[in-house]
Amino acid sequence: SVTSSPLLLAQGLQSNKDSRILWVKDSDHILTTGFDQMRGREVRLWDSRKLGSSLGSANLGTSNGHCLTEAPTRGVAMVPKLALDVLSCEVMRVLQLTDSFIVPINYHVPRKSGQEFHADLYPDTLGRTAAMSAAEWWKGEKPLAVVYWPYTTPPRALLFNYMIVYCICINVVLPLQEAPVRGCSTSSSPLSSPSSSAAPSRSPSSTSGLSSGFLPSPSQSAKAISSMLGPSSKFRHLQGAVLHRDTHFTNLKGLNLTTPGECDGFCANRHRVAVPLATAGGQIAIFELSQAGKLADTGLPTIQNSVNVADFSWDPFNSHRLVVAGDDAKIRVWQVPEGGLTETLTEPETILQGHTEKIYSVKFHPLASGLLASSSYDQTVRLWNLESGDEVKALRGHQDQIFGMAWSPDGKLLATVCKDGKLRIYDPRKSAEPVQEGAGPEGHRGARVVWVCDGKYLMVSGFDSRSERTLYLHSVESLSSGAIASAPTDVSPSTLIPFYDPDTSVVILTGKGDTRVYIFEIVPEAPYFLECASFNSSEPHKGLAFLPKTECVVQEVEVARGLRLSKTSIEPVAFRVPRVRKEFFQDDVYPDTAVWWESSLTASAWLAGSDGKHQSISLKPKDMTPVSEAPKEVQVRKYLPSSHYLEEKTDEQKKDELLSAMIGKLGNMDDNPLPQESFQGVEDDEWVSDTHTQTQMYTQTHTHTHTHKHKCTHTHTHLTMLLCLSG
Repeated sequence: SVTSSPLLLAQGLQSNKDSRILWVKDSDHILTTGFDQMRGREVRLWDSRKLGSSLGSANLGTSNGHCLTEAPTRGVAMVPKLALDVLSCEVMRVLQLTDSFIVPINYHVPRKSGQEFHADLYPDTLGRTAAMSAAEWWKGEKPLAVVYWPYTTPPRALLFNYMIVYCICINVVLPLQEAPVRGCSTSSSPLSSPSSSAAPSRSPSSTSGLSSGFLPSPSQSAKAISSMLGPSSKFRHLQGAVLHRDTHFTNLKGLNLTTPGECDGFCANRHRVAVPLATAGGQIAIFELSQAGKLADTGLPTIQNSVNVADFSWDPFNSHRLVVAGDDAKIRVWQVPEGGLTETLTEPETILQGHTEKIYSVKFHPLASGLLASSSYDQTVRLWNLESGDEVKALRGHQDQIFGMAWSPDGKLLATVCKDGKLRIYDPRKSAEPVQEGAGPEGHRGARVVWVCDGKYLMVSGFDSRSERTLYLHSVESLSSGAIASAPTDVSPSTLIPFYDPDTSVVILTGKGDTRVYIFEIVPEAPYFLECASFNSSEPHKGLAFLPKTECVVQEVEVARGLRLSKTSIEPVAFRVPRVRKEFFQDDVYPDTAVWWESSLTASAWLAGSDGKHQSISLKPKDMTPVSEAPKEVQVRKYLPSSHYLEEKTDEQKKDELLSAMIGKLGNMDDNPLPQESFQGVEDDEWVSDTHTQTQMYTQTHTHTHTHKHKCTHTHTHLTMLLCLSG
């Protein structure tokens, strides 16, 4: 049973709006539902012996543990445990009340059903016999032995799975003697539930499940547990917002929406965007960001690549240089003129040849100008010096298709993830063979890799053995040990494409054809993945590209600026942290950022053994004060004792309070000065002797006096009406 409680008002709930309370775990712990400061629904867990602060919380707005029901819910009631169908592994059944129906909703654990009884799911439950009467309880007598009852097997009920019904598993997380330590997990996966010797351990699959049509994996139930007990991110409520329509490119036509899985779909820098077209000849349209608006129906000048585009990328140190990999195993280097394309380009600046089969992807070096890496179906990764147009290195060791590659932040190492199930790290200047190997994602449908946490970890987005999209975290120091953490997301055919912001350690991921953008903060300790609020669009997008950090509006606490490609438009999306004191520069969100759009050395210098380092700049505007130096706000909140709310007041007291409130609102009209009282006096010789003028002055004074009396009479009439109503 669930009931309201005034206890919650004094124990730290962020909002006292419609809160509920429930005893759990043998009456040692309390579960409450309510609202947080952002008016989002949340669940909190409390230790009944230490009510000073909650043990943890879960935000239901971002929880994955829910199913959908067809009609709006007017109420929900739980069916007794004895009515469950144990042979189908049903662990809970609720009845949903709608405007026209009562709908049963069944929760099943995904197990093989039949004639086998799963005893680990069904301990003995309370029976139908009362342990004592109400009079005996009131006298304080000890209850009789509690009668337990074995399960029965009623006929199966219909299954429904629409409108949101939340289900959070809390059975295995709490020891009986002491509260758990926040953020601590001894499991290799941060999303597995903590266990204790004082509490019997069960697998998550044995404690929760959802109805037909939504069968969660064990990690999803554990994910809800982790969000309740683990630490939360300062970017938890990161909000994505599509900017004004004036900044959109609309009326796009003939886009190529079937680019290879290794390609991001389109690419952008701070000046222009490159989008592949579906027309013959591998054409690429170039749009200047300064010329946003509705595009003309007539043909646009394009880059004529001659063959289908496999992948392409802007040079980070030259915003006019575009590198395009084609199906013919060649890499073409194009130079876009200042101000954008005015005519079709047919001749590339340079053509790089060396691969023997189709190229997967191309990646520029983060520090050295003119240094490019490319991967191909010939199972090699080759390095190119664009200044000379020569191949300078060929990396080998892959046994299958190369899904993705990424340079380390310091530019010394190159990581690859391969279809052969291996994650590899190369030191290209020392050896053509990998210096480390480790197990990669189990699924073979695609993967991406990115360096995170100052190059100490590799994050891989791929698929698990059940084709569920999952994020994996690997330590660079011990790649052979396998993933130290994982975070499952959902089931979808497209690979999640990551964008990592090293300043905030936030990774933003989405797939081509998705409507949802996932956001995680990655920390170098358990639980490693801190899930933040996701961004959802109304229609599927075909790609998401990000601009340099300097394009963010710090006055709006914007930490990332992306471009969203749809079928007919390109829309800027701003990702902002909700803060109250926006007039101050949020220096905890904006550390000095690297000038990664400027090179620190040449390709030849890097190949010769030199290492570079990016310069750093502050994003703080000159007219803003850092929030760390801002004066502290003194917040005064008056807390009244619970007796104030429970006190029974007489009718006379209520009447007096009502009158006092209305008098305070209307004000005492007798104390309000008249307009002429603010006038300054005049000398006697300045008085006008004209009889007509004196008559006008008398009339005005009489009118003001009459108006004042009318206001007083009006106020008296209001009070009289209130007395009648309250009486």
